[in-house]
Amino acid sequence: MTAATASAARTWVDEGTRLLLGALDTLDDGALDRPCALPGWSRRHLLAHVASNAEALGRLLDWARTGMENPMYASPEHRAAEIESGALHADLPERVRDTAERLSAAMDTMPAAAWSEPVVTAQGRTVRAAETIWLRARETCIHAVDLDAGVRFADLPGDFLVALIEDVVAWRSTRSGPPAVLRTPRTLHELPGKGERHKVELPVPLAAAWLVGRAPHCPDLPELPRWL
Repeated sequence: MTAATASAARTWVDEGTRLLLGALDTLDDGALDRPCALPGWSRRHLLAHVASNAEALGRLLDWARTGMENPMYASPEHRAAEIESGALHADLPERVRDTAERLSAAMDTMPAAAWSEPVVTAQGRTVRAAETIWLRARETCIHAVDLDAGVRFADLPGDFLVALIEDVVAWRSTRSGPPAVLRTPRTLHELPGKGERHKVELPVPLAAAWLVGRAPHCPDLPELPRWL
């Protein structure tokens, strides 16, 4: 990740957080108990996940600063249990805000050299610590939509959506799926695969939503395998 990309991603972290917290402010306790846009999760589960993610990425920053291994989660089971228990917290909205603020402060006070240190993501990828900025931008922006409280992909920063499309296309290009040529007003990508090649033309927000599995049910769009 270049310095310019990291700077843009840092802005997207703040914008995604602003959108998520703004949507959260419109919800009462009863609304938090209702389903979010992710199957099987309430809004409380989603918010607990966002808060846990902030803490987990903070551990990676600590790893990069100190050189002492500090993984995001002890195990997938621990991560799942943390979300389940976090969803029951009475002060969940406050925890979401507090963890976001603490991660933001950790990012803003990171020594410049520490951003180049290697850390390991929850998916087992070894990346430079600077990659955590993009991971958090992706987390806050997409889950602001998943909260299902008024934020849509069209509300997300346009440059973030273009970066998301490029990121997910690269991820999907190494995995099986229907072959497609994806064209938007700002991007052109090819998704490799076996079988009939689809030609897909979409506006940027809908293209991003489709690639990450959040598009409305459109019979004309090929069904993609699950993302992350």
